[in-house]
Amino acid sequence: MRHVQQAPAGFVGAVVLILLMLTALLAPVLAPHDPLAIDLQGRLDSPGWEHPLGTDHLGRDVLSRLLVGSRASLGAAGFTVVVVTTIGVALGTLAGFQGGWVDEIVMRLVDTVLAFPSIILALVVAGLLGPGLRNVILGLTLVRWAGCARLVRGLVLSVREREFVMAAHSIGAGKARIVTRHVLPGILGPVVVMATLDLGSVLLSMSGLSYIGLGVQLPHPEWGAMVNEAQLHVQTAPWLAVAPGMAIVITVLSANLLGDTLRDLLDPRYRRILS
Repeated sequence: MRHVQQAPAGFVGAVVLILLMLTALLAPVLAPHDPLAIDLQGRLDSPGWEHPLGTDHLGRDVLSRLLVGSRASLGAAGFTVVVVTTIGVALGTLAGFQGGWVDEIVMRLVDTVLAFPSIILALVVAGLLGPGLRNVILGLTLVRWAGCARLVRGLVLSVREREFVMAAHSIGAGKARIVTRHVLPGILGPVVVMATLDLGSVLLSMSGLSYIGLGVQLPHPEWGAMVNEAQLHVQTAPWLAVAPGMAIVITVLSANLLGDTLRDLLDPRYRRILS
C-alpha cells in the first residue's frame, strides 16, 4: 500500500496492463460479434447499442475486432519483448562476465546492429522476409536485442566486481553458479524495468509495420492494420481510427508509467529520498 501511495501512476499503469492482458486472453468470449462477419447493409454504422464502437466499411463490428485484435497486438509485442530480453541477457551476460575475445565479438556485433535506425532495419528485415506477424516478430527481434545486450553487459561489469562475487570466486564456485546465483539476481531489477519500457516501444513498432501492410494480414484484425483500414474513412467515420489508436496510446502509456515507476522504486537513492 505504501508503494501505491508513493507512485499512483505506476499502480494505474500496472492495473491497466493487467486488464488489457486479461481482455486479450478472454477476447473470443468478450467479443459481442464475429470480428470477421461482413454485413454490407450495416456498413459504417455510428456507435450504438448493437455496435458500441460502430462498424467498419464492411459492416464488421469494431469493438469485436478491437478485442480480438488485442491478442495479435499485445501477444506479439509481449512475446517479442520476452525473446529480445532473453537473447540480450544471455549475450550481455556472456560478454560482460567472460570478457576477452568473447566480449569483443559480441560488442562489435552490437555496434553493427545499433549503427542503423532500429525501425528502418526492422522494416528492411520484415520486407525481405515478406508480410506476416511471424516475420515482423523476427525482424524486431533481430534489431532490438542489441540494445538489451549492451545494457546487460554494463550491469554485469558492475556486479562482477562486487564483494559477494569476489567471495564466491575465492571459495571456488564455478562460473555457472556465480552467474545464476549472484550475477543474474543482481541485475534482475534493471532488466525488468527495461523490458517493461520496451513493451510500449515494441508495440508502436509492430503497429507501424502492420499499418504499412507488413504485419497481420487482412481480414484478421490487428490495431495497426485497423488504423490503416480506417484512413480512407477518417472524415466520415472517425471512430474507425479512434478506437485502435486509443488502444495503442493507452497500452504504451500504461507500460511507460509502470516502467518509470519501477525504475524509481528500484533506485536506492529514490528510496532514501522517500524515507
